[in-house]
Amino acid sequence: MLAQLAAEAEAAGWDGFFIWDVLFNQHEPSTPSVDPWIALTAIALGTTRIKIGLMVTPLARHRPWMVARQLANLDQLSQGRMVCTVGIGHSATDFAAVGEGSDPLQRAQLLDESLEIINGLWTQDHYSFRGTYYQLQDVTLYPKPLQSPRIPIWVAGGWPRQAPFRRAARWDGVSFKSVAHEQQRWLTLNEFRAGVAFVQQQRTQVGPFEVLMSGELPEQPTEALAQIEAFAAAGATWWVEEGFGWSLDEFRGRIMQGPPRVDQN
Repeated sequence: MLAQLAAEAEAAGWDGFFIWDVLFNQHEPSTPSVDPWIALTAIALGTTRIKIGLMVTPLARHRPWMVARQLANLDQLSQGRMVCTVGIGHSATDFAAVGEGSDPLQRAQLLDESLEIINGLWTQDHYSFRGTYYQLQDVTLYPKPLQSPRIPIWVAGGWPRQAPFRRAARWDGVSFKSVAHEQQRWLTLNEFRAGVAFVQQQRTQVGPFEVLMSGELPEQPTEALAQIEAFAAAGATWWVEEGFGWSLDEFRGRIMQGPPRVDQN
């Protein structure tokens, strides 16, 4: 079903299709949990143009060398269309329920080490790493990703927490959570603008840097386009429609409408 939705999204003119990496659905326990790697394989085979990936991968729950291999294989399979979006994990339930550390600080440390390992395995041969949690000795990953120098890495964060945005500044993009971290409400345009300014101030590397904002657009096309234009003017390069709580029919209907375009009149 996800592969079919992705193909429909591509035909409707969307630029990307991203799926969740959730182990247990604490809000709806009876909802089936789909293995994301199997789903991405089907999506890669069923599409030809759109970017694909997980939104987001909680790296602290995975072995980084396995993620590096899986994403590299998928990048080859998809002809260079993978994106690696990462975070510490939205829910501690996915960690604590199986006896793994759920402390946010520890997960952040695991995330940072994992990113270094994934980057090293994608860009180097005979790679070694020694950290607090992981050690690798003279490891070579092959095949490498098709994209050069590697698959883009985007880091998720909830503004106004600054640590994820400092982390994102070291990589290739930042994915804003749709809600303000403290108040648990939709992030405002001014808050988004402040977050973009902060992460850009932290940047030390030259090169493309993607800025993702997500949420749910108004149903009225002109209102939806106005919202997209406002966030684009504030620095967004991607808008991700979330569809929390939508039925399959509602999601498919939104996909078939196609994306609002900033250049539309």
